[in-house]
Amino acid sequence: MAWITKPSATTKVEKRPEPYLTASMKDELTRTYLPRYETKHAALLPALHMIQHEYGWVPQQAMLEVAEFLSLPPSEVIDTASFYEEYWLKPKGKHLISVCRSIACEFCGHEAITQAVKDRLGIDVGETTDDGMFTLIELECLGSCGTAPVALMNEELLECLTPQAVVKAIDEIYAGGGKKHSHGH
Repeated sequence: MAWITKPSATTKVEKRPEPYLTASMKDELTRTYLPRYETKHAALLPALHMIQHEYGWVPQQAMLEVAEFLSLPPSEVIDTASFYEEYWLKPKGKHLISVCRSIACEFCGHEAITQAVKDRLGIDVGETTDDGMFTLIELECLGSCGTAPVALMNEELLECLTPQAVVKAIDEIYAGGGKKHSHGH
């Protein structure tokens, strides 16, 4: 297997004037999380979660700010954030559609659900619509095998899905001005 190199040393981090890791976030980390752990390093995952919950993703500038706050090398923060699939390292759509692809959902036709979303939105799995409204992903298991096929629309579980029902849920969000079920921003 060949080594894949990253241009880490020459990467330019786009910075905005105001920090992502705000004073109130630092205060919460200091009061709530740091006392729970023996080392500052142990608070890295909660700090990344805090950033992602606030902004919907983890910008590079935020990773550098977290590294500085926790006295860690930036490479450790970047490696950690890029290792776990739950962290978004680029902006995602306002609404996240997560189609389950577990064995139960596979037997019950999850492919048709994913295809209906792809057709309705004109995107592929892992992509975001041009208007920034929707991102489509597939997950391994949503833990609702008895009601397969299922998907999450943001944080709402859609059960016993049909292609028509998932398209209707998308259309309802568009009809509501994009406000229905939005979480995490």
